[in-house]
Amino acid sequence: MGARYGYIAFEGLIGAGKTTLCRRVAEDINGRLVLEEFEDNPFLPKFYAEPERYAFSVELSFLAQRYHQLKRTTEQSLFHSCTVADYSIGKSLVFARVTLPADEFALFHDLYAIMYGDLPRPDLLVYLHLPLDRVRERIRMRGRDYERTISAEYLVSLQERYLDHLQKVQGTRVLVLDLPETDLLHDPGAYEQLLALLGEDHPHGCTVRGL
Repeated sequence: MGARYGYIAFEGLIGAGKTTLCRRVAEDINGRLVLEEFEDNPFLPKFYAEPERYAFSVELSFLAQRYHQLKRTTEQSLFHSCTVADYSIGKSLVFARVTLPADEFALFHDLYAIMYGDLPRPDLLVYLHLPLDRVRERIRMRGRDYERTISAEYLVSLQERYLDHLQKVQGTRVLVLDLPETDLLHDPGAYEQLLALLGEDHPHGCTVRGL
């Protein structure tokens, strides 16, 4: 299967299944796979233990990591028809709005705006919208110690910010997949519907679809 879009980015809450799904999609459409290197962020476990103390450090570290990684997506690949990523640079802005106080967010936003202007935008941004109870269960099942302290309130705030952010994204096609019960990783029919959607010509702006 070929690719209609040269750069597809998947987004979603922690535990939404982005990384596993991206691996499969990239293989099926011959995409260059770009996965977030979150385990390389030394501030992440500290942030979950002491959010107020390490929020700015963790967000700035992620911003730098994401910038350097996504900057490389501008390099053409002779062996892949497109790029498939399990995040976009906009993720930094969403998380920073939730974790940072107003004065620190203002500084962060200035840095983000400078760096974002130099990066390619996804041709298609796909957001996986799952119920919070399913997200929390997935977080529990994958068993990362530093994620055990993630609160429901934090996830609610992230989801609200994500949906607000997606409505405001400029110059990108946004596809919100509403997945109240669908499991794209274990439902072959739903996964085939996803691949079909990736081959459709979506309008600019935000579109909501169910599977």
